[in-house]
Amino acid sequence: MLGRFIIISSPSGGGKGTLIKEVRGIMPELGYSVSYTTRSQRFGEEDGREYHFVTRDEFQDLIDEGEFLEYAEVHGNLYGTSMRASEKVFQTGKDLIVEVDVQGAVQIMEKLRGECISIFILPPSFEVLKARLTARATEDQAELETRLRNSFDEVMQYSRFKYVVVNQELPAATRQIASIIIAERQLLDRQSDHIQGILDSFDACKHQYR
Repeated sequence: MLGRFIIISSPSGGGKGTLIKEVRGIMPELGYSVSYTTRSQRFGEEDGREYHFVTRDEFQDLIDEGEFLEYAEVHGNLYGTSMRASEKVFQTGKDLIVEVDVQGAVQIMEKLRGECISIFILPPSFEVLKARLTARATEDQAELETRLRNSFDEVMQYSRFKYVVVNQELPAATRQIASIIIAERQLLDRQSDHIQGILDSFDACKHQYR
């Protein structure tokens, strides 16, 4: 069985990166693909861990090579999800959890239709989102205002997702995302191989009871 995409998306400051880190901590079997970006590397980040940090020219080369499953310009920077890295995870049968901006998430959902698990992270209020973005102090004032301005349109995309999790408290939101992933794995079409093996064992033994 091939794995499935688990899309985690939110407005900037919604906490999607932190939530993915927490979910992977309790579900280490999840695959993870590091996205590419042209934005500047922040203090404490490592190239290849949070993102692959590249120049605009390098990003364009990757577009020309067909590297991306999706890519978009967000808040003045380019972001993209690697097709090759994603396929590598899927071939192992693992589910792949990805942190994607709202534009990119919509692109993936349109391409894969029902073959992905889409989860939108809502902040409890605009005031909380603003406080979180301000507190992390990773953007200058102009960048902060751009992210806050874009958040109004981004939040309204929630209805395009299959699930919505309100990130009021990190532990609760983490458990909710993990519960969604576990529940999705119990769907009939995701268990067909396992079920068939069980049915075969019944079929092999039923003659003994006739």
